[in-house]
Amino acid sequence: MAVSKIYSAQTTLLNAQIIDIEIDLSKGLHAFTIVGLGDTSVGEAKDRVSSAIKNSGFKSPKMKNQKVVVSLAPADIKKEGPLFDLPIAIAYLMAAEEIRVDTKNRIFVGELSLDGELRPIKGALPIAQKAKKEGFTEIFLPRENAEEASAISGITVYGAKNLMEVLQHINVKRQKESDEIEEDGKKVIKHLEMAPYVRQEKICKAREIDIDFADVKGQESAKRGLEIAAAGGHNIIMFGPPGTGKTMLAKAFTHILPPLSFDEVLEVTSIYSIGGELEGGLIEEPPFRAPHHTASYVSLVGGGNNLRPGEITMAHKGVLFMDEFPEFDKKVLETLRQPLEDRVVTVSRAKGTARFPANFILIATMNPCPCGNYGVKGKECICKSQDIDKYKRKLSGPIADRIDIWVEVSKVEHEKLTDARDKNLMTEILKERVRKAREIQNKRYESLGLKNKTNAELSPKHLIEFVKLDDKIKKILNDSAKRLDLSARMYHRIIKIARTIADLAGRENIEQDDIMEALTYRPKKYQVI
Repeated sequence: MAVSKIYSAQTTLLNAQIIDIEIDLSKGLHAFTIVGLGDTSVGEAKDRVSSAIKNSGFKSPKMKNQKVVVSLAPADIKKEGPLFDLPIAIAYLMAAEEIRVDTKNRIFVGELSLDGELRPIKGALPIAQKAKKEGFTEIFLPRENAEEASAISGITVYGAKNLMEVLQHINVKRQKESDEIEEDGKKVIKHLEMAPYVRQEKICKAREIDIDFADVKGQESAKRGLEIAAAGGHNIIMFGPPGTGKTMLAKAFTHILPPLSFDEVLEVTSIYSIGGELEGGLIEEPPFRAPHHTASYVSLVGGGNNLRPGEITMAHKGVLFMDEFPEFDKKVLETLRQPLEDRVVTVSRAKGTARFPANFILIATMNPCPCGNYGVKGKECICKSQDIDKYKRKLSGPIADRIDIWVEVSKVEHEKLTDARDKNLMTEILKERVRKAREIQNKRYESLGLKNKTNAELSPKHLIEFVKLDDKIKKILNDSAKRLDLSARMYHRIIKIARTIADLAGRENIEQDDIMEALTYRPKKYQVI
């Protein structure tokens, strides 16, 4: 009997951590123990592994008079999930001297079915990133996760279908003549080389435009507001009666956003991989999340027993669309304060505190009242006055202050519904203008050492450094701020919006018209009581 050691990994929050797996075999009555602070699924690995080993042509650990002790280290870190099945099985066969394996610079992850097949896991991308960072040169995982992991260059990825396929590749015992040859009374596994997974270079096709801005009739002011929001990364709310195109405009918005950079692709894909929502390959377009207004606090913010990311984090580097904004629970709305300001969300639970990234563009919509007809020409509002007041009070002053752009989406005259498409407001044209404005911002903020920095992300300190206003512009802004009683936060947001408007026009400096237009997007007093 002997001791063996192998390397695996798991995800903790949004990061990965290397886990050392050691197995000790000793004579005695059969026992199979896993130590190292594992959860229920880790403890159940002994049954999955025993069956997988038996059904792969070896003698089950349960059929031998031996004590099996599996240690997962570091011992003080909670181990979660079934992804340790594959390395435990290999380590057991090494300790039982059924195989000889060089485990140096190799990492193994994967869940085993009872027949030895490998099931896909969560978090393959961040695990591959961590493995490369720690100096590992090879990673073995389920075949379904190979494409995801292959996005990390500098580490060889092997995607396997089952346990035997992995063993045939890593075993250094070579078969001499046939499968039946035995060495020291033990079966020798046939050695077969697995081909490393080679990432296929795909031609990245632009996401199909299902809703074009030109398909929404009228609403030029709303389209302009959305263009500014996309160019500068600003949050926006559209208010108006039902059926005016607010939802259509929100869905069309993602098509004018620039594609993600490679670093952003890896970051967003890692989040979706850990969250178990990754379908297929990498996520190369900004994500679009649209939680229902009945969504719970935990589903939006994140948390739960295992501190998982919520909708706010799943919208990272993309769009969080909250339709019928005041219909969300007030507690849910108030949780937006931190992510809208700091672009992270902090979740505190008894088990610990987690900080999840939350750098998204918020698009919200709201009606003038619960029934949607308050102040609408030709429509009768059936709401009580106290219901209207309660509806508007759902948006507190601090939340309203954190939304940069407020635009009205009013009722469209029927005659305009059959008008020809406005070619100047087609999605492709808006997307090109947004792309140019983003390039201007990237060049301007290069000295910050931050890539893809938008105007909306500027701190007050950087705002003073990078956005210069001449005395005339300052006077106009200050006079307007006093007259409109703008808060300090909204004052700075007006400058950021004006900077984005100037970028869209290709102007080096902010002009009077830019400030005046930016002021029209402020929250009006009658919108939030």
